[in-house]
Amino acid sequence: MMHKYEIILYWSRTDGAFVAEVPELPGCMAHGGTQQVALRNITSAMDLWIDTAREHGDPIPEPREKRLMPA
Repeated sequence: MMHKYEIILYWSRTDGAFVAEVPELPGCMAHGGTQQVALRNITSAMDLWIDTAREHGDPIPEPREKRLMPA
């Protein structure tokens, strides 16, 4: 499934891996040894997050139209 949520991708020295997060889907994170693997894994994590929300009748946020601004 193709999602249009913003993904934040960064290197975590602590984890020794690239981490991908979807701020609009609370707790939706994935990691990988390369950027490509982390992005592939976050796609699966988003599918699971949305499927679980549907199963429980929880709201699924609409993707934002504007980028998040770094603090």
